[in-house]
Amino acid sequence: MITRRAILKGLLGATLAGLFTSAYAFFVEPALRLRVRRWRLRPEAWQAGPLKIAVIGDLHMGGPWVTLPRLERIVTRTNALGADVIVFLGDLEAGHRFVTDPVRPEDAAAVMARLSAPLGVWAILGNHDWWHDGEAQRHGQGPTRVQRALEAAGIPVLENRAIRIARAGQPFWLAGLGDQLALARGGGWAGVDDLPATLAEATGPEPVILLAHEPDIFPAVPDRVCLTLSGHTHGGQVRLFGWSPVVPSRFGNRYAYGHVREGGRDLVVTGGVGCSILPIRLGVVPEITLVELE
Repeated sequence: MITRRAILKGLLGATLAGLFTSAYAFFVEPALRLRVRRWRLRPEAWQAGPLKIAVIGDLHMGGPWVTLPRLERIVTRTNALGADVIVFLGDLEAGHRFVTDPVRPEDAAAVMARLSAPLGVWAILGNHDWWHDGEAQRHGQGPTRVQRALEAAGIPVLENRAIRIARAGQPFWLAGLGDQLALARGGGWAGVDDLPATLAEATGPEPVILLAHEPDIFPAVPDRVCLTLSGHTHGGQVRLFGWSPVVPSRFGNRYAYGHVREGGRDLVVTGGVGCSILPIRLGVVPEITLVELE
């Protein structure tokens, strides 16, 4: 028999569970937790030997969640992974209105300047790095404030560019795509991305790794690109049993998070560090992503 006391106990338990979950999602997971998520891949087109890539994405700097001291810890932990190359996939700027302690891109970039890897530290821009720059929006072109800050700190930004990296006689190309949602135009978004021009810079036969902030470009990526690295989605920020109710992608959960292989091509989407729209994470622990190519 269901008694009034049992109903009240059930309601109290549900209320407490809801309060605990809310507190965890707002204050614990997004602000205090950090993990290293590892992926070991053998892309069909990769012929350049073993390579370790450390990926940092979507920092969305701003207290109380992603502060400069927290970024310092992220940098230290990333360096400790011993990666051959480190890449930042964009969105240094905050992605929501609840920031209590803003962080200037120049200050964040100064901390990121301590990142170190034998084959360099490279970056691309994300949509928020464009959206927060009124001058770039007005003119429809960069460099944005974030790009200037990163490059002043010694971190090259690959904006529709590709660079050949020599590595013990086994070179490869690292290509960076311009952001696909950079400009607010006519009630929608226009990109500054140019995939054909970017890949045209990879003039040799060596394998290509593509950095693309939004993963939605992946179906258009040709077979010569053996690996695409993306962020932007934050894994949906809320992810339960491998599924997210809201994903900022026209493909929904298809490219929301993790390793995807389609047609012999590989994509890895990092869950990133920060938040956008709302400072909430549940089931998507902030991460540094380590991709090991064999």
